[in-house]
Amino acid sequence: MKKFKLIIFFLIIHISFFQISHSVENEIYKKIDLFGEVLEKINKEYVDEINQSESMDSAINGLLQSLDPYSAYMTPEIFEEMQTETSGEFGGLGIEVGMEAGVVKVITPMDGTPADKAGIKAGDYIVKINDTQVQGKSLSEAVDLMRGPVGSSIELTVRRRGEKKALTFNITREIIEVQSVKSDLLDNNIGYIRLTSFNDNSGEQIEDKIKELNKNDNLNAYILDLRNNPGGLLSQAIKISDFFLDNGEIVSTKSRKASENRKWFAKKGDITDGKTLVVLINYGSASASEIVAGALKDHKRAIILGERSYGKGSVQSIIPLKNRGAIRLTVAKYYLPSGKSISEVGVTPDIEVVEDSDEFRIKTETDNQLSYAIKLLNG
Repeated sequence: MKKFKLIIFFLIIHISFFQISHSVENEIYKKIDLFGEVLEKINKEYVDEINQSESMDSAINGLLQSLDPYSAYMTPEIFEEMQTETSGEFGGLGIEVGMEAGVVKVITPMDGTPADKAGIKAGDYIVKINDTQVQGKSLSEAVDLMRGPVGSSIELTVRRRGEKKALTFNITREIIEVQSVKSDLLDNNIGYIRLTSFNDNSGEQIEDKIKELNKNDNLNAYILDLRNNPGGLLSQAIKISDFFLDNGEIVSTKSRKASENRKWFAKKGDITDGKTLVVLINYGSASASEIVAGALKDHKRAIILGERSYGKGSVQSIIPLKNRGAIRLTVAKYYLPSGKSISEVGVTPDIEVVEDSDEFRIKTETDNQLSYAIKLLNG
């Protein structure tokens, strides 16, 4: 009798689960039918004739954008352009943008690019592109509006914290050549390395610069400048962090599938021989920049100086589609060695120094953060 009751109990559970699953599936099909009905009504009743293909692209992108600001749909054309960016040369304005509360926000302008020269700053909100209002548009739609032939001009209207009136910038599109690493010897004893992005040869470039700087007998410290660096390749963030560490965890990722959770560790060998290290960050430091700064901070290997970083601690995977387009989908989150997530929090500096100028030129007195770092290292 007990065995029979047990069989009946499990049968009821199985039937209940099937009913729930079936109910959820029915609800999804109803929503799909509803979407089809809405699209049909738009095609028949909307005041202007619409491009149905573009409407479907917008619907797909809207679904992805509802997940988080970093997931998006890329048309075949956008996907092809994106693939050139990490290889070192592409056309455009030279800004990394994201979405915040439905508004396009500048994560960072890249060094020496048209946007940087025009005066665009990290944290600016783009409210108008030429004569088109941006609010209400998706990130990919806004990016499409900013694209254009090399040599053509574009007018960006931005809102900036601390400024009462909107600011207008006229920018000419150029071929953007990514030179991600710059270096110099400061005060004859400090190796200065500025990293503007994490592309596929950044680690190799930094290693070469460090080896060159190490030839100076007076060298006793390094400054790694990650300000306005929007990130890039995770592999390069791990490689560059490893240059300054002897051991320990660099970063971990946690995803929906436990089997895909990963950890990366430093290999033995600090190529700077443990010399004092200061890392500069600001609000424009994001993603891979935050991994490097966070790992070096958690291991007490570096003094982090500047402003709190952007707070982009998620992993996006580019997933190709049958139409030769792709989706950029958030598949995991980054965690620092301390176990803390970077998402929406960022990396807090050990020493907070507010920047006075957006011009990060070596040996310039207007650069508060760099000047402070030099004084700190020289006692």
